[in-house]
Amino acid sequence: MSLKLANGASEIIQKDSSTKLIISYSEARAKKDNANRERGIFKLEKQIKKGKLTKDQINNKGYNKFLKMSGQIKVVVDKSKITADKKWDGLKGYITNTTLSKEAVIENYGHLWRIEKAFRVAKSEIKIRPVYHYAKRRIEAHICLAFVAYKIYKELERQLKEKQSTLSPEKAIEIAKTIYSIKAIKPNSKQLFEKTILLNEEQRNLINLFYP
Repeated sequence: MSLKLANGASEIIQKDSSTKLIISYSEARAKKDNANRERGIFKLEKQIKKGKLTKDQINNKGYNKFLKMSGQIKVVVDKSKITADKKWDGLKGYITNTTLSKEAVIENYGHLWRIEKAFRVAKSEIKIRPVYHYAKRRIEAHICLAFVAYKIYKELERQLKEKQSTLSPEKAIEIAKTIYSIKAIKPNSKQLFEKTILLNEEQRNLINLFYP
């Protein structure tokens, strides 16, 4: 806090020969921190008025850290703790031993949500787990196919965005699963033909996106 960082500024505090603490400040983050705390305090005060909070709730879990005992049995919000907590609004720290610059560390950490999303998609949409294989080569093949599927998923996401579609990849896949093609032979000419069956507007809109 003594650094008094301006909006978007960052500094390095060397912890030891290999570890450093990178501190950054963001006004947008400070506003978010304050808003989150205000919501938490509002819920606490509401519970206090209803008499739903007891001494068992006085701990460091979430916004319960702002509670204290008053007298023997009364639970109240400790305003001094709120004031102390406000001083940290907008500050974020990154412990690292990398040789990357502080700007690179902060930027890369900002992409963490992409990695987390990739794991969520791999687990929920691609069903990378459970793995029912025991042989090493089959496990590797299973993981490889899952990552190939994720690559296709990302390409679908890119194309939907490029075509300015409001569809999510999940919704597009859901619609695509309901589209069928049939093959038939004309009775007179004996000619084989194939036709894609589009039953509703959703299916037609999806097809028109990729085959206008």
